[in-house]
Amino acid sequence: MTSENGAVRPDDGITSELHRGAVPGTDERHRGPVTLRGRQVPTSTTDQRLLDSRGPSDWVHTDPWRVLRIQAEFVEGFGQLAELGRAVSVFGSARTRRDSAEYVLGERVGGALAAAGFAVITGGGPGAMEAANKGACEAGGTSVGLGIELPIEQDLNDYVDLGINFRYFFARKTMFVKYSQAFVVLPGGFGTMDELFEALTLVQTGKVTRFPVVLLGTAYWSGLIDWLRTAMLPAGMIHEADLGLISVTDDVDEAVATIREAQRWGSPAECEAVAETAHDQQRAANRPES
Repeated sequence: MTSENGAVRPDDGITSELHRGAVPGTDERHRGPVTLRGRQVPTSTTDQRLLDSRGPSDWVHTDPWRVLRIQAEFVEGFGQLAELGRAVSVFGSARTRRDSAEYVLGERVGGALAAAGFAVITGGGPGAMEAANKGACEAGGTSVGLGIELPIEQDLNDYVDLGINFRYFFARKTMFVKYSQAFVVLPGGFGTMDELFEALTLVQTGKVTRFPVVLLGTAYWSGLIDWLRTAMLPAGMIHEADLGLISVTDDVDEAVATIREAQRWGSPAECEAVAETAHDQQRAANRPES
């Protein structure tokens, strides 16, 4: 509806944003930087849908709202973990039995890391995660659990002192990397492999420096290491130096010593120089031969 001088005039309170578009006969509505026309124009406003409790509730699952949820997860994670201090993330299977050797190994590494002054961060679930949290908790260290919403509900284990539950894997993964100085990886499945190879990718590309990745359990990990060496390496998918990004041991004390040594090695400037050298080598290796 227009006034006598041709200016756009709201029809009523609900359609105050609605006016005729540049194309004759086309309704147009502006939502900040977004322009909606024709059939894209909703029949009600966002405020109306928000305040009308009788309307559908699926608006809370739309992508713009998810952006705010994602932002909230980052803010909450940063706020809770910013003053955590030195920490190591320990990964492993949620299916690890309490009477297994892997569970005992998890308890030992959690306790040893706490004794060395590191907070222990896990996924907060049962199995190997519970074992590492238990070891840290009983050793008087800080025990952190970063949980994830799953189709099958999984509560934080009883040994978590500081727990945060996430909806989104990528927000949770950011917290693992940002607030850890190293990863210790116990035997595990797909989720454990996901975290392992993401860490290796970040180290390989220089996104993080002084970041040891230690695999505990030589019998379990030997097949994977052999495959990397006999399949990936000959195919040219990785370089020999990339295999040096992984430490494999059965010795908890050796694992902790590897992490502590990495913390003492070099200044940040030296680490950046090493990372830049690695980038130069990577670029040279990928340059086509003349």
